Amino acid sequence: MSAIIQINNLRKVYRLGKEKVIAIENMSLEIEKGEICCLLGKSGSGKSTLLNLIAGLEKPTKGSIKIKNTRIDQLNEKKLALFRQQNIGFIFQSYNLLNSYTALENVSMPLMFKGVSTRVRKKRAKKMLKAVNLSDRIKHKPTQMSGGQQQRVGIARAFVSKPDIIFADEPTGNLDTKTTTEVMKMIVSMVKENNQTLVIVTHDLEIAQYADRVIHILDGNIDKIDIKKAVS
Repeated sequence: MSAIIQINNLRKVYRLGKEKVIAIENMSLEIEKGEICCLLGKSGSGKSTLLNLIAGLEKPTKGSIKIKNTRIDQLNEKKLALFRQQNIGFIFQSYNLLNSYTALENVSMPLMFKGVSTRVRKKRAKKMLKAVNLSDRIKHKPTQMSGGQQQRVGIARAFVSKPDIIFADEPTGNLDTKTTTEVMKMIVSMVKENNQTLVIVTHDLEIAQYADRVIHILDGNIDKIDIKKAVS
């Protein structure tokens, strides 16, 4: 296996007036291709900041971030947006679906940004919605679906363009226990089937059980690392 994500001496400092808040202290980490990696920590530990940095949603104060041997911290916004479109999928806690769009339209969106034709977009989006057991909700809008159904639309959207990396930020935070299990099994199954890399951010030890490796984050630092056999 080879590292698909490499971060080196990463530091993130926020300025609040005259005060400095250190969100990430001095972190180095590699994540392998095909690995399911969990960033685990309590609220305020720095785990979501770390995810945002790795995903290129925020710029580091110091240090380097490589994805597929590309220094994303050195890319301008236009090149960074293009890089994310080509390589990264996102699953959010709050789903981040467009309420005025149907499930099919929401799932199709990443393909639209990649210039895929309307016919092919619809075909691939329908296939993904079928894969997440939502063939009967293709024309439904988010307000017509349950939380679990909305998250499955979010999963289909993240996977539809077949990115090498999926970032999931508290992906089951708004779901009940039964739906959480269903959603996590679905995500893990799809990642393994496509040999994709999954980075999950959570505070939930139950979610961490699905990872191959758990990175415990505490006060902006790596506290410890657990390597284990993941739940499938």
